[in-house]
Amino acid sequence: MAKALDTLWARFLPEIEDRVHVLDEAAAAVAAGKRSEKLRASAHSAAHKLAGTLGTFGLDHGTDLAREAEILYTRDEIGREDAARLKSIATSLRTIVDARK
Repeated sequence: MAKALDTLWARFLPEIEDRVHVLDEAAAAVAAGKRSEKLRASAHSAAHKLAGTLGTFGLDHGTDLAREAEILYTRDEIGREDAARLKSIATSLRTIVDARK
């Protein structure tokens, strides 16, 4: 089973990394006050997909972080604290993904 999961991880890793990148870019844009509806929708979708995918690979903390980001990206307004949290989440997700490689 572990070998099968490793094979799937390798197959989906580029998509996972792309989704983390979207969250990182979105967090930077939000922090700079450049939030758009397109950006919010992309970040929300990336977070939602990561939540499910990371859980499949047993990365439960990553799932929890992605869900938190998903919720934050549903808000109409994102304050400074939330913007900082989104950046922290993106950084943590990158670390989790890199550690699984």
